[in-house]
Amino acid sequence: MKIERIEISRHSLTLEPPFAAAWDSRPRRDFIADIVQVYADDGSVGIGSGDSMAGIDDYLDHFIGGDPRDIDRHFKVLDNIAFHVGRPWPLDIALWDLYGKAEGQPVYKLLGGTAGRLRTYASLGVLRSEADMAAHARRLAAAGFPALKIRFQRADVAEDLAVLAAVRGAVGPDIELMVDCNQGWRMPWDIEPPWTYDKALTVARALEDLGVYWMEEPLHRGDYAGMASLRAATDLMIAGGEMTRELHELRTLVERRCLDVLQPDCVLTGGITGLHRVGLFAKHNGIVFTPHTWGNGIGLMANLHLAAGLGGAPYLEFPYDPPDWTPERRDFPLALPLFPDAHGFVTVPDAPGLGIELNEELLERTRIG
Repeated sequence: MKIERIEISRHSLTLEPPFAAAWDSRPRRDFIADIVQVYADDGSVGIGSGDSMAGIDDYLDHFIGGDPRDIDRHFKVLDNIAFHVGRPWPLDIALWDLYGKAEGQPVYKLLGGTAGRLRTYASLGVLRSEADMAAHARRLAAAGFPALKIRFQRADVAEDLAVLAAVRGAVGPDIELMVDCNQGWRMPWDIEPPWTYDKALTVARALEDLGVYWMEEPLHRGDYAGMASLRAATDLMIAGGEMTRELHELRTLVERRCLDVLQPDCVLTGGITGLHRVGLFAKHNGIVFTPHTWGNGIGLMANLHLAAGLGGAPYLEFPYDPPDWTPERRDFPLALPLFPDAHGFVTVPDAPGLGIELNEELLERTRIG
């Protein structure tokens, strides 16, 4: 089996009404998906998607003619490319999809996984009032989600805490609540400084009182000493790592005992290949590994296979905040959106590769550039 060609396309889904993400001061009026397809000489195709792959076109000839199953070799090339042009990791996803199709196995089984069913938490993305959030949380709990992740990004953290208290009162003690503080990184136009350690500790104490399961990104992504100190000072689990760019930085987070929960995303950093190695390292050191999944459905499916392949994740992030963020919006490149069952579990497809099919008609209509 040889790689004959690689094609990258860009697609834009118009969001009407716009999506007001908590971590972005500018409402999002479109949702961009870069999709890479790797064509093999036997007619099979591997699919990947994620962040922008700008600049990778200049390096695609390094893969043409190679065996797509030579994953370690391709990973080394991609790791070098990532130093020069950013995030080429959707190509690793596509190669794994092709590898699984060649072997007739789902990716998670190639990674050593045995259980293809994961419990999810509904990862919310919109800031709402106390009353609206309480009602929304009740609906999500009734829909079967065993856990919810609430965003903090209001003008005053006291407002955030009041909303969280309203949610806890609405769903009771049996639903786990996570809190994403979104202090690890900023959009380019949002220049508010991250929280100080003292502020993060004060918030952590309040979260302890409300029985929060984990506190996500309470400090800047590079504040290793602060995260380690906060972790030691609180009973909360501290989570983070979603936008960390380099694999060695993820290992540093583990080695310096900064986090209880490591959350990188295989379409943003390291691909399935690199993050499988990091996930094993994290688990060996007693750190929970469960990936970030906020992107389109192809990335969600790739991270689902990764988490199932590693095993041990208590929950998988499931971006879901209707009516603002729905599987139909999130998974527009796919023929079928991904939904959890009535008990909040998602099942990994047992089809070869990632087990996905593209929505060719919609992708043709949304193609740009």
